[in-house]
Amino acid sequence: MADSDLAMAHGGGLIAARAMFPMAPEPWIDLSTGINPLPYPLPALPPEVYHRLPEPEEVLRLEAAAARAYGVADPRTVVGAPGTQILISLLPHLLRASRVAVVGPTYAEHAAAWTAAGSTVSVVPGVASVGSEPAAVLCNPNNPDGRRTRVADLLALAARVGVLVVDEAFADLEEPGLSLAPVLPPNAVVLRSFGKTYGLAGLRLGFAVAPLPMARAIRDALGPWAVSGAAVAFGAAALSDTAWLRATRTRLQADAIRLDNLLTQAGFRVLGGTLLFRLAQHTRAGAIFDHLGQSGILVRRFDAEPSWLRFGIPGGGWDRLAAAFTRLDAAAGAGRAGPAP
Repeated sequence: MADSDLAMAHGGGLIAARAMFPMAPEPWIDLSTGINPLPYPLPALPPEVYHRLPEPEEVLRLEAAAARAYGVADPRTVVGAPGTQILISLLPHLLRASRVAVVGPTYAEHAAAWTAAGSTVSVVPGVASVGSEPAAVLCNPNNPDGRRTRVADLLALAARVGVLVVDEAFADLEEPGLSLAPVLPPNAVVLRSFGKTYGLAGLRLGFAVAPLPMARAIRDALGPWAVSGAAVAFGAAALSDTAWLRATRTRLQADAIRLDNLLTQAGFRVLGGTLLFRLAQHTRAGAIFDHLGQSGILVRRFDAEPSWLRFGIPGGGWDRLAAAFTRLDAAAGAGRAGPAP
């Protein structure tokens, strides 16, 4: 894999994209991630937030705010972390399962983390394909296709595996009743992302919801001061702002419909997604990726599924995206996927 491909393997990677498409117009429109393009408004914080280590009581208030937001009765079962990626990497070493079934295709770091920890990983096509494995992992909603799994099916899965890890990175904007966190079985861990919904991925904040013994083990493994003072302050404020979350959900619902219509008009088949991204299929996906890149628009491609492209919900630049598709149609009519002028 080339360095530029590696840099964009999870979305983002604008430096690599600029190197790949040096003549693309600026500013770039980055639709390659599932991050809310209109972030939570950052409140002004006193300087001591940056000067001092966060107090344990402040972290507890953050975790209590997360517990309320996720419908968790006991805040002690919620563990703050510097993003969910570190939890994905950490859990295989704490849970130590010889075999793990990953419901896929899904976020590739889950299989990579379990493999790195020495587990034998099998990727299976659905929950019904998971037998009595020592461990199972799935994303709900799934990334990249938005597949949803009912809580009843998750509970049945937890009953037949040793331990269940559910990555709910995109669950904040879903309808109530999708999350396993409020009814957590004693052998399950739920991961919740903060940066995606609130558009603050660079803040590095995420949470694990786990039974008390596992929650203590995760805290011990992360060590003291795992979450920065800024993340503690911003996270507690945002997670408590239910009005902002409702308004954001309403806006994104309309924008997801708008993007689906635009993709359909451009000849894509929309396969699914969430309110933060849409997965679409096109026989000329590779050429379209290049064409959009030459237009200064970055989307997510998949080596394993070359007909797929994932589009984040735009926060602006709708006319520019539509114009790029119009130029693509004109180029296709001329028998080529030409560069942007």
